[in-house]
Amino acid sequence: MIKFFIDQHGCAKNRVDGEILATHLSKTSKYELAENAEDADLIIINSCGFIKSAKEESVNALLDAKSAYPDKKVILAGCLSERYAELFSESLVEADGIMGNGDLSDIVSVCDSVMKKDRPVVKSPQKGVSFCMREVSFGFKNSAFVKITEGCSNHCSFCAIPIIRGELRSREAESILDEIRTLVKNGTYEINLIGQDLAAYGTGVDDEEIRKSLIQETGEGFSPLASLMKLISKIEGDFVVRLLYIHPDHFNFDVLEVMKEDSRFLHYFDIPFQSGSSDIIKKMNRVGTQEMYTRMISKMREIFPDMILRTTFMTGFPGEKKKNFEETAAFLKEIKPDWSGCFDYSREDDTPAYNFKPRVFKRTAKKRADVLVDIQSRITEEKLQAHVGKIYSIIIEEVIPNEDECLAIGRAWFQAPEVDGAVVVRYEEEDKAKVFEGAVVQAKILAVTGVDLDSRLV
Repeated sequence: MIKFFIDQHGCAKNRVDGEILATHLSKTSKYELAENAEDADLIIINSCGFIKSAKEESVNALLDAKSAYPDKKVILAGCLSERYAELFSESLVEADGIMGNGDLSDIVSVCDSVMKKDRPVVKSPQKGVSFCMREVSFGFKNSAFVKITEGCSNHCSFCAIPIIRGELRSREAESILDEIRTLVKNGTYEINLIGQDLAAYGTGVDDEEIRKSLIQETGEGFSPLASLMKLISKIEGDFVVRLLYIHPDHFNFDVLEVMKEDSRFLHYFDIPFQSGSSDIIKKMNRVGTQEMYTRMISKMREIFPDMILRTTFMTGFPGEKKKNFEETAAFLKEIKPDWSGCFDYSREDDTPAYNFKPRVFKRTAKKRADVLVDIQSRITEEKLQAHVGKIYSIIIEEVIPNEDECLAIGRAWFQAPEVDGAVVVRYEEEDKAKVFEGAVVQAKILAVTGVDLDSRLV
């Protein structure tokens, strides 16, 4: 058996890709997944190519692996190799093989070639949504990401995703439902639907058959995403569903009606606004305005007062003046998201914004990002205080070995995996049988500690 290790980088969508790569290899009679790089014969760097820092991290991971294990084979896969396959085939001699992310089943033939001492460079067309029933998970037990779309057709001027992953395509509803049924049957409690833009599900140029099928199943008058959610609602079982990544310019308000009908859909919304300045939003090739986005959040909160909002902001976009930044800061204070991430603009090859001027000094962009982070920190602490004294269902991710007291780390419904804070669960010795990885327990929130919460099992 040839042992392989996958070094994961990037977003949740890339993690799903990594699990698919591992499943394709593990289902053969030749390859076996290793727990760490040291025990592997073959190391696969599942790279990210979204922004400069992520690209550097992925390249460094490959160089470090080759330096630490010169006798092992190292393959560069994922978004970065999809984006720069031709360049890397000549310049990145440390890579024993290069594979894009078009058809993930290519990994078997790529690994076979590498182990035969060939140096394949494989980049398949971006067609359909590459998936399989995953038999490998790199996440926490009983929580899973389910990808429902691939690519993106929004073409924000700063974003390289359409360059890397192509135009929007959607998975057939029955394929998604089959995956969710299998996960639920196997005990998965938390289903996180992901795609570059969930709002665009079923709207791609090649998605006509998907749209027709959804109309047959749920009738006319619903967005494809709401129709899909209606079908998910028919699945029996004790599980919850979270929607991640919805572009603000075409938020599907009919999904809120589905959520009213089925409480298993969490009132958690991940809407990346990127800016609160209408001028900058327009330069980002978006059609919304600060006023439109503010009204949208206000309307959503009227329907779900308990809703959780996560968003993302970018500072230093070309042409961003002090006035524009102040508008973004004011917008942040106005909508008061529970969580938000902030990063300074990364100038990406082949994107329209690459040539936009005037450019903002990196130092200025970083300072502005720090201001937004500080504002968000204060908002988050205030929001978290509202949970103190309440009892929530907590999905346990890790049990912490501790001689002095029993501790575990988990998440409540208002905390998405890997990006939001956590809940520390304290419990007594006699409750050990109840607390294990993947268990869903009841805990009372006692205090706020930074972005995390302290609790006790009830």
